[in-house]
Amino acid sequence: MTIGEVSQPVESQWEKICGLLREEIGDAAYKSWLKPLAVRDIHDGSVRMAVPTRFIRDWVAAHYADRMRVLWGSENPAVRAIDFIVQTEGHQRASALRQPLTATAVRATPQLARQRGNGADRDACTISAPLDPRFTFDNFVVGKPNEFAYAAARRVADAKTVPFNPLFLYSGVGLGKTHLMHAIAWQISRQQPARTVIYLSAEKFMYRFIRALREQNTVDFKDQFRSVDVLMIDDVQFISGKDSTQEEFFHTFNALVDQGRQIVLSADKSPSDLEGMEERLKSRLNCGLVADIHATTYELRLGILQSKAEQMNILVPRKVMEFLAHKITANVRELEGALNRVVAHAQLIGRDITLETTQEVLHDLLRANDRRVTIEEIQKRVAAHFNIRVSDMHSARRARSVARPRQVAMYLAKQLTSRSLPEIGRKFGGRDHTTVMHALRRVEELREHDSNFAEDVELLRRMLEA
Repeated sequence: MTIGEVSQPVESQWEKICGLLREEIGDAAYKSWLKPLAVRDIHDGSVRMAVPTRFIRDWVAAHYADRMRVLWGSENPAVRAIDFIVQTEGHQRASALRQPLTATAVRATPQLARQRGNGADRDACTISAPLDPRFTFDNFVVGKPNEFAYAAARRVADAKTVPFNPLFLYSGVGLGKTHLMHAIAWQISRQQPARTVIYLSAEKFMYRFIRALREQNTVDFKDQFRSVDVLMIDDVQFISGKDSTQEEFFHTFNALVDQGRQIVLSADKSPSDLEGMEERLKSRLNCGLVADIHATTYELRLGILQSKAEQMNILVPRKVMEFLAHKITANVRELEGALNRVVAHAQLIGRDITLETTQEVLHDLLRANDRRVTIEEIQKRVAAHFNIRVSDMHSARRARSVARPRQVAMYLAKQLTSRSLPEIGRKFGGRDHTTVMHALRRVEELREHDSNFAEDVELLRRMLEA
């Protein structure tokens, strides 16, 4: 078959394969990853598939190539391999296909189904965490609490040059900063596919740095992180108190800024409020644009629910959405999860969505929200009760006068909030979950053997729940 020509049977084969893949991986994943692919030709036992960006090419090659090759073989025994070729819109089709396979193409064969490009592009794909296809700018509901952060994120994603460095996004849990981080990465990968982007958590950054130290391979580590166009690190508060990681991050930060590369960071506090962060690093984090996302308003929560219902193609009575928007105020993640539960219950049981069934299905969640307490409130109340500073809750001090109230606060955080042990640990100066577990055990022991201590803890609980 001539290069650049696709016969009708081959197109039909691809359509059948698409149908099978769509059933296997679901509609959302299919639209995000496989719908953009197009058959270009079959030559020497290899089918050439055009993809719009390197990012999509690498994801498809890593996650779907094996299955695609099997399905192609079933439909057309002549197909033994798949070549994924980046062909951005506007490229001349014939010229793109006549180029030899280079770093812009990935071949899926039985021996090498996950081969990647070379250099920084390959390293970025290896290091970078996967992006959630739901977290795009199109799916982000903008309101008064998040409009500034949204505008800043769009500016960074669309700009050809660095507008401000770094962009620092911060908010409480579940208010949308991770959504914006993913949306920036998606937008850059689609609009400017030649730029290499690394997105990962601060925890993963620290893990890779420690592993590089252990393996005496810090040169490769530095090359990987200092040769990208855009470095995005989520939950940067995690490196608070980690001196060696902060040192490496500081030098990586400086190297990228000096080269005019973009840095985007997120945290649960502003740079100035990050406990255990070096002053020179705080200064660097403050030198770009700091954008916070405020707690959601009723109007924004209602808009989010309406958008979610439209995406799910489900008719939800307005009074149900208004009820949820009034009752679940903590974070967007919990709000969307509540709607998912209500819809799933209606579909599985075969009942209409009503206010009564909503209250029945969400009784546990609604009860928890009626007595919603934040970790920050717990820390303030416990610190005042034991006459210590709130900053002692995050400090490294181990004196009993500080350590015991800190353990009590951790215990109450577990009892009165829905936060996981790692999340609680991070709120107490970046401690790990084992420290929180020890605190829970210690407080339980003291409650059993010291009645005065047990009364103190119970009094604090009642005050916080009131």
